[in-house]
Amino acid sequence: MNPRVERYRQSWRLRVPADPGETRRIESWLATARVFLAVSTLVAIRMDPTELGHSWAAYGLFVFYLANGILILMLLRRRQQSTAAFRFLVHAGDIAWPAMISVFAEGPRTPFFLFFFFVLAAAAYRWGLWETLGTAAAEAALLWIESFVVLHVWPQGSLPLRAMTGLHINVPEFEPKRLFMLSVYLIVMGLLLGYLAEQQKHLRAEKAVVTGILSRIRVEAGLTGTIEQIFNEVMTMYGASRVMIASQETHSERVFAGELSKAKESARAEFRWLESGMQNARAYLDDFPGEACYASAARGGWTTLALDSAGHQVAVTNQTTLTQLRQEQPFNTVVSVAFLFGSDWRGRVFLFDPSWRGERQEELRFLLDLVHQAGPAIYNVYLLHRLRRRASAAERARFARELHDGAVQSLIAVEMQVDVLRRQAEANLPIGAELGRIQGLLREEVLKLRELMQQMKAIDVDSQRLLGVLWDTVERFQRETGISARFVTELKELDMPQRVCREILRIVQEGLVNVRKHSGARHAMVRLSSTPERWNLTVEDDGKGFSFSGRYNAEQMGEAGKVPMIIRERVDLIGGELTVESSPGQGTRLEITVPRNGDLPHEL
Repeated sequence: MNPRVERYRQSWRLRVPADPGETRRIESWLATARVFLAVSTLVAIRMDPTELGHSWAAYGLFVFYLANGILILMLLRRRQQSTAAFRFLVHAGDIAWPAMISVFAEGPRTPFFLFFFFVLAAAAYRWGLWETLGTAAAEAALLWIESFVVLHVWPQGSLPLRAMTGLHINVPEFEPKRLFMLSVYLIVMGLLLGYLAEQQKHLRAEKAVVTGILSRIRVEAGLTGTIEQIFNEVMTMYGASRVMIASQETHSERVFAGELSKAKESARAEFRWLESGMQNARAYLDDFPGEACYASAARGGWTTLALDSAGHQVAVTNQTTLTQLRQEQPFNTVVSVAFLFGSDWRGRVFLFDPSWRGERQEELRFLLDLVHQAGPAIYNVYLLHRLRRRASAAERARFARELHDGAVQSLIAVEMQVDVLRRQAEANLPIGAELGRIQGLLREEVLKLRELMQQMKAIDVDSQRLLGVLWDTVERFQRETGISARFVTELKELDMPQRVCREILRIVQEGLVNVRKHSGARHAMVRLSSTPERWNLTVEDDGKGFSFSGRYNAEQMGEAGKVPMIIRERVDLIGGELTVESSPGQGTRLEITVPRNGDLPHEL
């Protein structure tokens, strides 16, 4: 196998290295726990001095341990990171300390045995199974060394030493028969704590891998690019030679197949859709054993392992599909995982000739979880692109209708009028009035096309730019239409959300279009103001107005079928209220109020 692939797989399956910040937090928590344990020990000794005896050396060791814990905590607060050598040195001190205190605390079976447990928990918290087991073995070895010293070396020189230190040792506690069970306890505790730590790091590694793969998904890459990104990572993790995907569209039952394979060892695999698909692809989708399956060709048959959707092993009764697949796709081993994309797609992923060193059922379970978590992300990319295609198609259709009903029809009329003018010119009839009418018609269509282009153009406006953009919009409207228009505001600064800014600009643009098209006005005014509770926007003109007289809100006008729908939809998008005041023959006034702290409706 490629060494790079092997190193990569080792890093994610066995251990994902912690970042320096996380390592520093772990050491800080351990240092805090060490100080708390030392303080609690001194309180316990104060409450019951018989647990420790009356040796000044024992008290001195506890005070030294407390000072050591405080020093480590201060160093960690001042240092930006914790080095491996520093952690090893601190851990070595933690290993030696319980063995030393057990001599002064009436043997290793006193309540101060908690120090042994602390160092095992610290090893598990820092590293994993084997380091914790090694720590337990080191603790047991130190206790046996102490037992040898106490039982064979200590009696020869114990009287002078006792006189100097006032130390009394409970020799029976260091008997081999007592230390044996204590050593077994340490090893078992180390095994259990190490196993829990290893499982936690295993889960963290899996989470890191899944998060890393999902973070590579980019909507702009499209469905094909997303599949290529994800399964390139899967190929690298499992050392597979090829990846094949067979899928079926549910409503049409059409089958699609794609392949991901590397042309060179170091090259990145490219995903391509197969024109001919896979022969009997539906059989692979329906009859392949289990939700996840591992199969290896063996003499006279197959070695298989299949799991259901919950990760439980299921029996494999039909191996015919495996034989058919091998006839079409040569391989020695294959892994297959089923997937489901909403209610639209179902399929299977095939990894040919993967290689892994972990336990097969665990590897299959992880791959099944990975595909299940990546599936919705891929499906979302598929749905988003489908929605974009539909939105683009709808926009193109609207644009085509606007051109057909507006510019195209007007140009046809202009062509017909030009033909009439040509006939009049041949007959020497006056054509000045007709030319003026054609010029006006062309000017009108130019304005319509500009408005249509303005509607299609993306808007990037915020509270810093809105006032200037509104001013330019009104000025351009006056310049292009000849209608006198003003923008009035007393505001100097805005704190309006960007989404509200965008819709306010669109409302002003649509309102001015309506003034030009329908009002016959000579003057128009746009006003923007604010109060502590809301923003207020008005668009008014002196044109012919609506057919009704009075002041109506959007619901009342909707019941009458006369509400300006585009403006109402945009007002609803920002949680505002629309009011229309009309005076036939005198003009129209649109009033839009938007609450400052209102909840904006969700935007698709």
